[in-house]
Amino acid sequence: MQMLYWHWFILGVLLIIGEIFIPSFTILWFGLGALVVGVATALLDIPFSGQLLLWTLASVAFTLLWFRVFKPKISQDNSGESARVSAIGESGQVIKTPTQTTNGKVRFSTPILDRDEWEFVCESEVALGDRLVIKEISGDLLQVEKHN
Repeated sequence: MQMLYWHWFILGVLLIIGEIFIPSFTILWFGLGALVVGVATALLDIPFSGQLLLWTLASVAFTLLWFRVFKPKISQDNSGESARVSAIGESGQVIKTPTQTTNGKVRFSTPILDRDEWEFVCESEVALGDRLVIKEISGDLLQVEKHN
């Protein structure tokens, strides 16, 4: 099997676009790794096994860079009162609807105060997939409203 450079570019773009629909921040690194392989394959004649190895190494390198360098730096900037104030108005997506006995859960594509998922209370009724906006942060609970 032989993959040409443009195959890797398409795979990379599809994986990066897929990150929009899967807000877990995981497949982005595989997409960037595929773009690296696309560039390398365009410049050099690399056998398929070498392409797979390069894709694996590039994906692991991007993942390690994220978790060891960039995410800790963002986390340092994402704490304190200024981070709480700046979080007001951020929007996330409902992943668990509230019931009479439990709060709902909302997921954010970018962590809010070092967390991707938060419990919330909302005055209006919400459904799975609704977009919510933060009005207030009360400890470990968000006060939210529906995004218009």
